[in-house]
Amino acid sequence: MADSDQLLETLRTLTARPDAEFRSGQREAVEALVEQRARVLVVQRTGWGKSAVYFLSTHLLREQGLGPTLLISPLLALMRNQIEAAERLGLRSETINSASATTIAELEAKLRRDEVDLLLVSPERLANPEFGNTIMPLVGRRPGLIVIDEVHCISDWGHDFRPDYRRIGRMIDRLAGTRVPILGCTATANDRVVADVVEQLGAELTTFRGPLRRDGLALRSIRLDRQAERLAWLAEALPQLDGSGIVYCLTVRDVETVAAWLTSRGIAVEPYFGSLDAERRLDAEHKLRTNQIKALVATTALGMGYDKPDLSFVIHFQSPGSPVAYYQQVGRAGRAIETSQGVLLQGLEDRQIQDHFIESAFAEQPVVEEIVRAFDAFDGPVPMGVVQSAVNVKRGVLDLVLKQLDVDGVLDRVRGTVYERTSVPWSYPAERVAEITAARRAEQRSMVEYLGTSECRMRFLANLLDDPADHPCGVCDNCTGGHDVPDLPTALVADAERFVKKQPITLTPRKMFLDPASETQRRIPSGELVGEGRVLAIWGDSGWGRLVRDGRQQTGRFDDRLVDALVEMIQEWAPEPAPGWVTAVPSLRQPDLVPGVAEQVAARLGLPYDAVLTKVVERPPQTTQQNSAHQQHNVEGAFEVTSTARAAPVLLIDDLVDSTWTITEVGRQLRRAGTTQVHPVALASASGRT
Repeated sequence: MADSDQLLETLRTLTARPDAEFRSGQREAVEALVEQRARVLVVQRTGWGKSAVYFLSTHLLREQGLGPTLLISPLLALMRNQIEAAERLGLRSETINSASATTIAELEAKLRRDEVDLLLVSPERLANPEFGNTIMPLVGRRPGLIVIDEVHCISDWGHDFRPDYRRIGRMIDRLAGTRVPILGCTATANDRVVADVVEQLGAELTTFRGPLRRDGLALRSIRLDRQAERLAWLAEALPQLDGSGIVYCLTVRDVETVAAWLTSRGIAVEPYFGSLDAERRLDAEHKLRTNQIKALVATTALGMGYDKPDLSFVIHFQSPGSPVAYYQQVGRAGRAIETSQGVLLQGLEDRQIQDHFIESAFAEQPVVEEIVRAFDAFDGPVPMGVVQSAVNVKRGVLDLVLKQLDVDGVLDRVRGTVYERTSVPWSYPAERVAEITAARRAEQRSMVEYLGTSECRMRFLANLLDDPADHPCGVCDNCTGGHDVPDLPTALVADAERFVKKQPITLTPRKMFLDPASETQRRIPSGELVGEGRVLAIWGDSGWGRLVRDGRQQTGRFDDRLVDALVEMIQEWAPEPAPGWVTAVPSLRQPDLVPGVAEQVAARLGLPYDAVLTKVVERPPQTTQQNSAHQQHNVEGAFEVTSTARAAPVLLIDDLVDSTWTITEVGRQLRRAGTTQVHPVALASASGRT
């Protein structure tokens, strides 16, 4: 190993900065990894330079003839930042992910030619059988360095636990005899998380931990219950803030609404979430990094590791459920500038969204037991679709359970979404689930305390991270007394209210169906396809959703304002080809509810209303059917066209859509009866998205 002066020279050469200096702990971490081949945990705030440790260590270990660094990273945005930084330092990097063009075969060839210095993968990639069988043996034959970025994700107690991170411990155990150095990095870990990481990565872990609080980051909390008030506040505040930043939302739907609202007010923003097209995400990241826009409106898909040192503000449209998660996100601001802003807006819907995340983190015991019993009944590998047909469980829940059972060794992922039961005994980890759920509830209570605290906000957060801080920050709203209630223009709030209520929601009927004979997915014939439609509101939301809920559950009729809004939405949508008549999805439980609305809509649009559909058999509500296979089966044969359907495009109206299988099945019946096109319309979506 080079002596200390040579190490500093290497740092300066790699960074092309003759004045570069090590920050406290960086040199020691590099020496532990390269010289002692140690297992190292670095807990340092964002901007400290954790990536410099593993880039420099990679360079030195490669000079010694060791293999490439395997960097396990949780997010595509984070991977892209790391690849760009590595290439600037002259390190040859490769990645395999959903957005990369590199194939397993191409990567294998490069590894055999020793042309890779840094291999970046997601933890989920470790579960891929092809990757495990082809790439991991090449990495393992002369391992250089294993880096686990955002290592708090390995801990059940971390705010962003990822089940696939659990695979890393098993991988490390298989490399135990090779003295491979291991580096875990995070900026958000309290003592409990650190202890869990140490237990999984090895008790001999050498820890470098520094202060996590960030000076100059002015934290502020503002309670604005209604979404319209928060939208108005954003429209007023963003143009007055220096620089560029991030506006975080808890849901994709809110990201789309906030981004559309700010764009309508002439403020340059871009939406950002995990399911957004990869090219659009890349373009949005670039625009923020180069200050072409004022802000990215994002979910936590733009979170860990996003690298923009001059980010001047982070605003939360809603409150996260954990102070540690909040600090991880707000800590993106002010890394390389003296002052920055962190504003947390509170709304009425915050608790409901937080509860959903907590309650859906683990599948309930009877559900998991039923899935395991299903596998016990099968002989050999089983496709997920077959399991879905056998067990009435949501696809997302099934994904989560299969992943966890695979991580625990109860199932073996054979290929794709095909799994096989192993001989490993299993019982539901009820005690662990209860403990972790209790911890999440405690975090939720701590967040409420943060919102209501009168002490220094930065000190409050630092203490929760077990980073004792005695002195106040001097810049938060509690330290400065800056608690003025925003005086929002009444007209602006009213504009925002109208905007929320008129946000279009796309209704996308099914294009595939499960063929019961072959148990495979098949395309719905083109002559039976239902067109794309529109939904007025999200069930129970602060726009029209509450009126829809009240009409179904309390009054037994829908408010006339909903008819007005539905007509206005249809007129602005102007579906093509233009509808020639209107009909409604029938119900045996509330036979007059939806037809009453549909008749009024038809009259207002000057179209005939024909009640051509009949529900011939009562089935359980679709909301009780948890996945597509069961939802499809539940509606098949339940409806019939009992009168002559017009050979013209139709507006098909329903009150509530969830899986969209009812709309799909009824629409197919109408198409078979001669209707040339079906334009579906619903008052509300029960799924939050359609």
